[in-house]
Amino acid sequence: MSSTDEDRRPRVAVLGVGTMGEAVLAGVLRSGWTADDVVVVVRREERARELDERYGVRAVPLPEGAAADVLVVAVKPQQLDDVLAEAAAHVRAGALLVSVAAGVPTARLAAPLPHGVAVVRAMPNTPALVGRGVTALSAGPGAEQAQVALAAELLAGTGDVVVVPEAQQDAATAVSGSGPAYVLHLLEALVEAGVHAGLPRATSSRLATGTLAGTAALLEETGEHPALLRERVTSPGGTTAAGLRQLDERGVRAAVLAAVEAARERARELGA
Repeated sequence: MSSTDEDRRPRVAVLGVGTMGEAVLAGVLRSGWTADDVVVVVRREERARELDERYGVRAVPLPEGAAADVLVVAVKPQQLDDVLAEAAAHVRAGALLVSVAAGVPTARLAAPLPHGVAVVRAMPNTPALVGRGVTALSAGPGAEQAQVALAAELLAGTGDVVVVPEAQQDAATAVSGSGPAYVLHLLEALVEAGVHAGLPRATSSRLATGTLAGTAALLEETGEHPALLRERVTSPGGTTAAGLRQLDERGVRAAVLAAVEAARERARELGA
């Protein structure tokens, strides 16, 4: 940024505002950018009106959005090459591109862009919508510490931001990017188990959801290893021990390991 720009926030354009793009948009506004600082590029007029009503942001054509100081690219990986090819002629040197396209390496992102554009790769997750997400952030071509810091500031409103080497991005995608679905899958099963055990569905849902939220808060506040907290609630010969034995016998831990490995490999395939 030049000295004449130091008194204002960089102008941000979000290209593609699906579930993840909206999570990032909400986080950017939560981070201190105003609706006047942010524009969106979307295909459908109905979606543009919806975002205007919800966040007060303006939808613009791709060429105008591509000329922003910071481009957040949140389109699907399958659409990415076409979008970048169309945007490249309008992207200015000195801009920062932040991609949240799962699995796409920064070298591929940088290839069609003008020289001097910094590229950063990020993988938020859906709790970013309520400011409780976690984002893995990696520097790519041309991204100096200042650009990485700007990307982290931009995404701070989505929740925790963790800087990792790009070589770890696919693994991070498999753990935190896809992780909410694994957690919700387990939560759904826990609610259903409570119903089978005789609880009304609403009661089971409240108990299970509160347990999940409280356990996450306990883990975060104590900073202790999950195994230590689990051991404290597992009395020898008690109800928890009986339940955990069933989880172990049915291979829940192995299934989670396999799920993360499968998601990591799929991220690599999408990037290729």
